Amino acid sequence: MTKKYFQVHALYKDDEVLMNAVKDIRKKDYEIEEVFTPFPVHGLEKALGLKRTRIAITAFLFGITGFITAMAITNYTMIVDWPQNFGGKPNFTYTQNMLAFVTILFELTVFFAAHLMVITFYLRSKLWPWKEAENPYPASTDDTFVIEMEVEDNLDDVKAFLEKTGAFQIDVADKTIEHYV
Repeated sequence: MTKKYFQVHALYKDDEVLMNAVKDIRKKDYEIEEVFTPFPVHGLEKALGLKRTRIAITAFLFGITGFITAMAITNYTMIVDWPQNFGGKPNFTYTQNMLAFVTILFELTVFFAAHLMVITFYLRSKLWPWKEAENPYPASTDDTFVIEMEVEDNLDDVKAFLEKTGAFQIDVADKTIEHYV
């Protein structure tokens, strides 16, 4: 069984009008699929009801992974495999030589956190080098704000409501989207 949805794009010229429109649309319990903006709009994620990101926790875990990897590498290379004399004090325990490895520990912590965060971001947002742009209106990179919605039955009511919110143009995609239930 399939349900048919129409893809509706409401275009706005001002970020304040967009913010008020998002709040009004959410009050009416319409679902917003995506919002395209030419620049970051402060408070938009809160108005859309998006959850806080867990990216900071992920960065911390990647940093810990880098720190542990750096400790393992420095312990193996400098204590176990090829011990060296630092400052005339040849200590053969990791804890006594750890201060000599601070730079390596720091650098690998930052390296792992930064590189794994970039990879995580690309995987999470599904950005691949061969991916086509999903932006429905190229003008949304210049001066236009776009709200993308999927509407099931009440297309005329939604269009009338979006006009009241200040949309200067409302487009309905020619094709319908089929969702399998």
